[in-house]
Amino acid sequence: MTIALNDPSLLRQQSYINGAWVAADSGDTLAVINPATQDIITHTANLGVNETQRAIEAAHHAFGEWSTLPAQARCQYLKQWFTLVMENQEDLARLITLEGGKPITESRTEITSGAAFIEWFAEESLRIDGDVIHHHPPGQRLLTLKQAIGPVGAITPWNFPHAMVTRKAAPALAAGCTVVLKPADETPLSALALAVLAERASIPAGVFNVVV
Repeated sequence: MTIALNDPSLLRQQSYINGAWVAADSGDTLAVINPATQDIITHTANLGVNETQRAIEAAHHAFGEWSTLPAQARCQYLKQWFTLVMENQEDLARLITLEGGKPITESRTEITSGAAFIEWFAEESLRIDGDVIHHHPPGQRLLTLKQAIGPVGAITPWNFPHAMVTRKAAPALAAGCTVVLKPADETPLSALALAVLAERASIPAGVFNVVV
């Protein structure tokens, strides 16, 4: 099936692990079907346990450096990701419509609302603060700190294949956590396109992984 995108490189068939685009070890693929026409849009790599384990290990490895980055640095990565999403919103909306069957107007709305999650949490990364709490006996205080706890596993549904990715990944990344994302089998193309843009935003290898 021919897909008309302004940037054809946003259509990816491989998964994204540790900053690299990878096929399934087994060579298995998964058909992505246009629900309106039942045409096969493309085939994506159908990954298994071993590849998923490698993605988890990559996220663990990347966590140490990502979690200790200054909040301003994480904010800038996320803002660049947001900018790239907005620059490519028409192509991203078309992918949603092709793989999920949404009217294009609704798909465009999903792109802007999904991008807003990235922008919002980029700013929130600068406001991750602890608290000083009054304590008994007098003269003592309790200090709380908010710290990233480790890699996040995220599973997203087919009906909002863009916005549910950004809604889960953006707060995790803003907090200093790394992410392994498993999108719905029916709608993986939106998540893979977001991985393309995350790579272009120079988000470090292993920080954001997509396993179909």
